[in-house]
Amino acid sequence: MVDRIKLLLYPFVITDTMKASSIKIDKINCKGCGICIDVCPKKVIANSEEINEYGLFYPYIINLDNCIVCRLCELYCPDFAIDVEEKK
Repeated sequence: MVDRIKLLLYPFVITDTMKASSIKIDKINCKGCGICIDVCPKKVIANSEEINEYGLFYPYIINLDNCIVCRLCELYCPDFAIDVEEKK
């Protein structure tokens, strides 16, 4: 039953072999809420020390190789400021 619930909530298939080719963060649309940092299971994203044009600290990618393409950062971003691309 729990597996069915997980599939309903998160219908994407994740395997250990999946890797990201890039993660793009739109610094202009990002409001620096940090949700992407909190939901990333592999801690691929961290807060930057730089600010965007609105004076907000935006996230940046610290280790792309650890990304498992779960897309949680992309799904939870309220500003649609993150785009994860899978290696093919």
